[in-house]
Amino acid sequence: MANTLLEVSGLKVAYGGIQAVKGVSFEVKEGELVSLIGANGAGKTTTLKAVTGLQPVAAGEIKFMGRSIKGQGAWDLVKQGLVMVPEGRGTFTRMTITENLQMGAFVRNDKEIDADIDKVFGIFPRLKERRNQLAGTMSGGEQQMLAMGRALMARPKVLLLDEPSMGLSPIMVDKIFEVVADIHGRGTTVLLVEQNASRALALANRGYVMDSGEVTMSGDAKALLADPKVRAAYLGE
Repeated sequence: MANTLLEVSGLKVAYGGIQAVKGVSFEVKEGELVSLIGANGAGKTTTLKAVTGLQPVAAGEIKFMGRSIKGQGAWDLVKQGLVMVPEGRGTFTRMTITENLQMGAFVRNDKEIDADIDKVFGIFPRLKERRNQLAGTMSGGEQQMLAMGRALMARPKVLLLDEPSMGLSPIMVDKIFEVVADIHGRGTTVLLVEQNASRALALANRGYVMDSGEVTMSGDAKALLADPKVRAAYLGE
């Protein structure tokens, strides 16, 4: 049986007096691609921010590789292998593509960084073509590729993707989901947060459905994709 890499139990997060996440529990096992779906405002991004040390936790437990990480900072978590690509991408716009990728390896101290940049270029040929271009001059889809490539440079044990298809053209959405499948196929464990429920569940091994700060459904991704409740709520059927 695969090891559980990320385990979240009873997670609660509040903004002032508003409870945004209300006792969420889920797990991600080694080698899985797990999708966390839900409408805008369901609490998905807040959940990821809490898991990755970017948002204070009001209650609950977060374990990574069997150890509690609650209260640890994002910097320390990246060094341990828990790496997030945030919603909105967050590239260093005045740096080149290559410099952005080098920044992704900032927590590392080894001699394989250049080799890993070449691996990223293998996944994203478009980045290789434009390796000396400033990130801020790229399209939204290209910046999303760069953000994902930068995260891979940290050699994540679990890669968390927050709405990677948001705001992209249909052609670029197709490309991003192809890349997510490729990254997972190369052995990276992935937690994918997406509003595009059909595409996310089609890729995933398992899925969780969030609504109003709670997990309301979970299970095999293909079973969720076929569930009439999910199809009515998130696929417009």
